[in-house]
Amino acid sequence: MKNFVITVARGFGSGGRAIAAKLADELNIHSYDNRILTLASQYSGYPEHYFNVGVHSYDKRILTLASQYSGYPEHFFREADETLNGSLITKQLQALPKRHSPTGELSRFTSDDRLFEYQKIIIEKLAASESCVIVGKCADYILKDYDNVVSIYVEAPRSYTLRRVMERMDDITVEEAHHLITKTDKYRADYYKYYTGGNYWTNPVNYDLTFNNARLGDDRCVKLVLECMKLKFGDDFKEYMKSIGKDI
Repeated sequence: MKNFVITVARGFGSGGRAIAAKLADELNIHSYDNRILTLASQYSGYPEHYFNVGVHSYDKRILTLASQYSGYPEHFFREADETLNGSLITKQLQALPKRHSPTGELSRFTSDDRLFEYQKIIIEKLAASESCVIVGKCADYILKDYDNVVSIYVEAPRSYTLRRVMERMDDITVEEAHHLITKTDKYRADYYKYYTGGNYWTNPVNYDLTFNNARLGDDRCVKLVLECMKLKFGDDFKEYMKSIGKDI
């Protein structure tokens, strides 16, 4: 096993992102999430303010890498990621001055499906080249036939997610938090269903492990994922852990 990948799907407020970050830290690998950006402006030729980038960060990393791969500004991917309808992206592409194109005509980039395909390519390249954690982006489905992948789904009851969201966000009311959780989870479910051809985001068959984080907590979820990796990858994983100075 040259490398391994952990995919993390999660309900909003469940703590899935925190678990992903802790796994990445424990394993000394990158977590590719919707948090931090990298060097898309250098690859695409667009001004850095298009990307809201920090040079050594890994937030919105999948969107960033899709931008690098395609040569298109990352805000196209970011805005398309907010809707399953292609009209927004099409209008923006048509309105963009030609001089802003680093790799040819932007008019050929006409649907959100095309943007998703670029993200899919990047996820597949990551799985083939480096050990990492990938959060969201249908990564479990995209990598379902890869034997170096462990996929997890993290959920929790509304009372738990509500508390966690309100602790994380300042000046949000209970009603607003309820609405945000419902809206975000519906979007994630619709996104997953659309891009997987009708599959269900919460289907446990999609994952190696599913967690109710309210019962376990972040740290015990991390420990269970590591145990699963030890069982699934055997001596290769044990040797990797030894190589970074850790025994499990």
